[in-house]
Amino acid sequence: MLLALVSCRPIQFPLPATDRGNVTSPLISDTSQWQALADHAAATAGPDGQPSAGLSLRELFATDAGRADAFTYAIADLTVDLSKHPVSPDTLSLLVGLASAAGVEAKRDAMFGGERINTTEDREVLHTALRLPAGATLEVDGEDVVGPVHEVLDKMSGFADRVRSGEWVGHTGQRIRHVVNIGIGGSDLGPLMAYRSLTPYVHPDITAHFVSNVDPAQLLDTLADLDPAETLFIVASKTFTTIETISNAKSARAWLLATLGDEAAVARHFVALSTNAEGVAAFGIDTDNMFEFWDWVGGRYSMDGAIGLSLMVAVGPDNFRAMLDGFHQVDTHFRSQPLAENVPVLMALIGVWHRNFLNRPTLAVLPYCQHLDRFPAYLQQLDMESNGKRVVLDGTPVSYETGPIVWGEPGTNGQHAFYQLIHQGTTVVPADFIGFLEAAEDVGGQHDLLMANMFAQAEALAFGKSAAEVEADGATGALISHRTFPGERPSTTILADKLTPSVVGQLVALYEHKVFVQGAIWGINSFDQWGVELGKVLAKAIGNELTSPEASELTHDSSTNALINRYRAYHGR
Repeated sequence: MLLALVSCRPIQFPLPATDRGNVTSPLISDTSQWQALADHAAATAGPDGQPSAGLSLRELFATDAGRADAFTYAIADLTVDLSKHPVSPDTLSLLVGLASAAGVEAKRDAMFGGERINTTEDREVLHTALRLPAGATLEVDGEDVVGPVHEVLDKMSGFADRVRSGEWVGHTGQRIRHVVNIGIGGSDLGPLMAYRSLTPYVHPDITAHFVSNVDPAQLLDTLADLDPAETLFIVASKTFTTIETISNAKSARAWLLATLGDEAAVARHFVALSTNAEGVAAFGIDTDNMFEFWDWVGGRYSMDGAIGLSLMVAVGPDNFRAMLDGFHQVDTHFRSQPLAENVPVLMALIGVWHRNFLNRPTLAVLPYCQHLDRFPAYLQQLDMESNGKRVVLDGTPVSYETGPIVWGEPGTNGQHAFYQLIHQGTTVVPADFIGFLEAAEDVGGQHDLLMANMFAQAEALAFGKSAAEVEADGATGALISHRTFPGERPSTTILADKLTPSVVGQLVALYEHKVFVQGAIWGINSFDQWGVELGKVLAKAIGNELTSPEASELTHDSSTNALINRYRAYHGR
């Protein structure tokens, strides 16, 4: 059992820094450790600027028969192979030194301890508290937060059991067969990704659906084949004012009442994930069926709390808690292991090596598992919303690149789409391959074929095919160049026995902590998302201008004014 008893205090990281204002937040690029890595990259670069002298993958493997074992790590049920990256023991040592210079350990301990490391919003960052075991203690401002977390989990479990057993029925007495989660961002992507990942664990009589886009097509397409009498809506909005979510919720309410008629039906077919009891009650939802979450958990980190109610209803409380245990196993590793043996730290550092010293701006996430088809999209939000920042904590602009562009699709589909570019294109794309030794379902040995493809792709990216090898195969002339694969394309391979609820939690926590470490090194706040706000504010103003029955003077730029006027003219306004 992990016990944490702390009190909050101002953050004071032991960093080599210049004090600017009230916050000590250096540019990591000013440190000697950063310069040492820059020198190392220059010393090992070939004519094209990419790693060559001593860091060529072909050379690294040819000169070290034990490389795969030395660069493969275990964390909970995951095996993580980092050997196909252009890093030597010296490279890793320099990278670990960079993490130490950035105060990663102190920042990690501050996060787990409940300090207000989300400085721009003056909030704690305690998603890890959502998966602490019952009986653990974490005090923040003199109050334990673990007890209330488990009270919500127990309330969720009771509700989920009633829906799954058929005890909870709709307004007409019919059991619930469809659960529609209405949210957006972290209130949608997290539970959606986990639900699809855990398809084999879903209750046979319950189907979950997820609606997030304010485009009514998604809601209407979802509801087209559903029976209102058998449908339960879960509305996820902390303030109960999120425009996209509440717009969809109001439309869903109208759809329900168009068939069931009675306003009392709302209380049997809607529950809320919120803290706005007044708004929830005004909508017609019984506040006894309102499930709480806290502002010290950001949306993209919230699937393992109340935001995961749709998932818990689908897979059951036991499987949901197994997922939480998977999260916690990785949390414990991340919190306790030294930097040089800490898997999320090592993954983060290799990402920094690619992003900042080898000029590789993207990361492809390639799960060889159809049930993980939404995992790349989930990681897009986790990484790009967290680390898509341009200033450090005190507002000083960074002088280096921060978060990568994250993208990807499941194998083998991607092989017939974008793999051409990552094999022979001009941009080197680091990739994460994720696969499983056992299939959730298998037909005719196709899982063997799937995994053969995954292992082959990682090998082909790393080692390619030389012009001499192509010529030996019989190619001549210009065809030799066309059929040559340069190789030296780096990848991580993550393996587990099987995609279980625990492994889903482990995978998510692994990437959560990787993203945290990179943000800590870059000196940015990984836990706010001000970039989401500006477009939303402007949309409200433009929305009024689009729908106003009277022409008004527009004060936008000429392009935006013209677009608004064209829209208004089309609708006769």
